[in-house]
Amino acid sequence: MLLSEVAKSYEADKRIEGYSLSTLNAYQLQTKLLVKYLGDINVKDITTELLKQYLSDSGKDLKPSSLSHRIRFIRSLFRWTHETGIINSNPASKIKEPKVGKRIPKFLTEKEIEHLRDACLSPMEKALFEFMFSTGCRIGEIVSLDRNAINWGSYSAIVRGKGDKEREVYFNTRCDIWLNNYLNTRSDNDPAIFVTERSPHRMSIAQMRYIIKRISERAGINKTIYPHQLRHSYATHLLNNGAPIDVIQSLLGHEKSETTRIYAQLSGELRKAFYKKYF
Repeated sequence: MLLSEVAKSYEADKRIEGYSLSTLNAYQLQTKLLVKYLGDINVKDITTELLKQYLSDSGKDLKPSSLSHRIRFIRSLFRWTHETGIINSNPASKIKEPKVGKRIPKFLTEKEIEHLRDACLSPMEKALFEFMFSTGCRIGEIVSLDRNAINWGSYSAIVRGKGDKEREVYFNTRCDIWLNNYLNTRSDNDPAIFVTERSPHRMSIAQMRYIIKRISERAGINKTIYPHQLRHSYATHLLNNGAPIDVIQSLLGHEKSETTRIYAQLSGELRKAFYKKYF
């Protein structure tokens, strides 16, 4: 069976399992790179040495985290190929990821949040900024959100996160006010919660990122600001106000607690307080 045929069957299986479109697109890209390097050869002819050579050559200019992503894809592809009986042994089973130091997520101070808030001009900008910060949603979750997913009575919304899993997120009164103001300015019938300013239709991730960049440039903050920083800032804000890690994990939609625990390293105020208390 050719490598391209195996990859198509693998992708179809993952689609049935409910993998997100972005994940499937990433898999397609990794498949193209692998086929381009190895050729569309019989999957039974692929050895551990061939895979290591591919990773060595293609990974020269990659960050360790990007190389790790490539390795995880290859291991998943060949594990599936082995488990389905297409090959008798798994050539990727002993390939290990590079050691990657844990990076502390970058977050914004309360002063920077206020500067950004003041730099929002239109009802749309104010609504988008407040929704991002007060819910801690991923940008992809906000892009795919529809108006009918909002529960105005409980200040909450149902979003679809990674793995197409639904979770309830909450927003504050400030967000509720600006979100209502923004929606009341719209005359279109598009179901999306956020639409483009011209010829209204659902915003793309790139368009939403541009809006946050535009706001940050107005705010005059001397650092690169991107939407995921608002999610990091949301988590840090919760932690600094005493929220338990497991609660933050649930609100962020993290599957693994280890992903959330890195925020414990962010909380300078809490660490300072504990130092004074115990030392």
